Formats: sequence, C-alpha cells, structure tokens
Amino acid sequence: MTRVVVTGGSGRLGRSVVAGLAEAGYDVVSVDRALPADAQRAAAHPAVEHRAAELTDPEATLALMRSVAPEAVVNLAAIAVPFSAPEHVILRTNAVIAHTVAAAATEAGARRILMASSPTVLGYGSPAGWLPPSFPLTERTPPRPWHAYGLSKHVAEQVAQMFAAAQGEAVRYASFRPCYVIAPEEWAGAPTQQGHTVRERLDDPALAAPALFNYVDARDVTAFLETLLERMGTIRNGDTFFVGAADALARRPLAELVPQFVPGSEELAAGLTGTAPAFSIDKAREVLGWEPARSWRTELREGAGDPAPGQLAGAGQHGKDTA
Repeated sequence: MTRVVVTGGSGRLGRSVVAGLAEAGYDVVSVDRALPADAQRAAAHPAVEHRAAELTDPEATLALMRSVAPEAVVNLAAIAVPFSAPEHVILRTNAVIAHTVAAAATEAGARRILMASSPTVLGYGSPAGWLPPSFPLTERTPPRPWHAYGLSKHVAEQVAQMFAAAQGEAVRYASFRPCYVIAPEEWAGAPTQQGHTVRERLDDPALAAPALFNYVDARDVTAFLETLLERMGTIRNGDTFFVGAADALARRPLAELVPQFVPGSEELAAGLTGTAPAFSIDKAREVLGWEPARSWRTELREGAGDPAPGQLAGAGQHGKDTA
C-alpha cells in the first residue's frame, strides 16, 4: 500500500482528495496547520491519519516527513484565494510552503511529489488588460501573473522543475493547475469559494467570467491525481497539467460570452463554440489518458429553468478542445 501525504488536507479540495485517495487504497496522511474538528474527522475516511504541522517551518516540515516516510506527496497547502491576505504574505507563504514541502519530501525519501498550481498563473483578469495568443488556453500559453497569488503558484511550478533538474530521474515531480473547484456539497446549493452558488454563477455570467468560466469537480481532481501518481514515470519530469471539466460553466457558448468580458477577444474566442471551455485539458487526456467524469449538466440538481442534462441553450455542436 502506497503511503501518501496530502498537505492542506482539511481544505475544500483537500477533503475530497484525502477521502478519494483513501477510498482508492492509498495509505493517506492528511497534514494541515491544525488538526481538523471531530466532526470533520468523522466525515473523513476512517483509515486517514491526521497530522498538524507548520509547513512554512523547514525543520518542522522535515521532521514530519521523516516521521511519516511517505512514498508520495501531494502539496495542496497554500493561502488559496487571491487578495485574501496582504500580497507580500500570500507570496511569501505560498512560495515558502512549496519549496519547504518539496525539499522535505525529497530528503525524507518520497519519490513522487505533486505541486498544486493554478490557472491564474496565466494572468487573465489583469486590470491593465489581457489577451492570450490563442484560445483555448493550454500549458504552452505564456504565464503572465499580475497578483501575488498567481505569482506564488508560478513559483510553485518552478520549484517542481528546479527539483526535477537537481534530482534527475531519481525523484519524479509534477505540477497541476486545477480549475475553479466545485466540492460535492456545492452541487446541492452550498456556497462556492467566492460565496455564490453554482446556480448563481450559471444564471449570472458576470460571476463566472473572472475565472473565464472554468471549473472542475473536486472528485475529478482526485481521479486525475490517482492517474498522475500511477503514471509519473511516463511523463517529462517536472511537467505541468491543466485539470478541468470538459465543458464551460456557462449556459451559452464562450464564443459569445468571452468577448463581453475580455475586450478585443472576439476573433480569438470565435472557436469556443458549443460547450467548449476556455482551458484545454487535451494534454492530460493524451499524455495520461485522464478524462473528467462530471459536468454541471450531470451534477447540478435540476430545478426551474435548468436545461436537461446534455442540453445547452443557444449552443451548436459540442466543441472540442485543441492542444
């Protein structure tokens, strides 16, 4: 049984990842700054071990990793929302955690180390204006972070690549960029990370537009991580992947919606027809054989005004991502 440490295991994505990996048969140790409340522990998989550690402290992190002796580490720990703390605090905290966890995991003998990044590394939403070279956005789209959170996640990717360069093939590293995470309870109406419900984000495109209508079910991220852990030996060491749904969080094609919120993008977004998302997941499909299993059309509880699963008001044929 593979022992895996999940840092940030008490967070929104962390809870699903911890439970999913445990259910898949991994020996999971969940690490966060504080031990979860009894109710949260009871809701987790009974086999999960919970540890508390300050992951900005190199000595404490190394002591933790040595005591646990994981074969794999999934680093989700971070200040998770842009502008939720002073910019220098977000940058320092997230960058230090990325380096500290990678260094400690490597020294403690872990051989597979995954770093959570973010689509925000690309810099969309910049108040100075932003246009990509093309849509859909891929792992080859140049990063242009404009806030500390996006920069800190770009640093996390560079940390993975730095350690890959230093370790060669002895230790495998990778980064992944999960889109706007929807936890299972949020399909039933619980608030999402920004405080709106999924239905509200669908009903008012202005709410989902800052994220370019990207999203992903937390359970699909877990399935991606399972696949990546199994196939680490087959990828380029230090590589990066987008992890998203196969469609957009929108009732209308993005060819119509994106130009309303990204000035000057009419021609670039013209190919985002049907249900096509702004972020391509073709690399994960082609390199890893991963495919998301969930969509808002299948997961959101039906209500008045919702299209039936598989239907999209005002859309043409189902759009396809291109790498």
